[in-house]
Amino acid sequence: MKKFILLSAFILSGAAFGDTLTTEHYIVEIERHCQEGSVTCDNVSYVGVSKASGNRIELKGKTLHSLCADGVTPCRFQGYQFKNGNTTYKVFESGLLQVIQNNQDVLVEEQGNWSY
Repeated sequence: MKKFILLSAFILSGAAFGDTLTTEHYIVEIERHCQEGSVTCDNVSYVGVSKASGNRIELKGKTLHSLCADGVTPCRFQGYQFKNGNTTYKVFESGLLQVIQNNQDVLVEEQGNWSY
């Protein structure tokens, strides 16, 4: 039994963990490809689908965190960030989806709901 528990923990440690954010116009699937319990993750997948057109985009990105008092250590989880050329996609823990071009032009800003 002990070997089974250890084997199960080993197998699950490499598994992907995903969530879905649904906004008025988009469905976004986020999948983390890091070990469960990792504070940060630089291997996150984004699959976004427009409800209107059915257009789909797939991106790779990372988690976002606020920093602790030392200014270095990641503290509170904020969400995820993905880049596509000069366009940045941010998906926040609060359910906010933002798409910003050239670090200033807001293309999309929609509040949604997470399903886990």
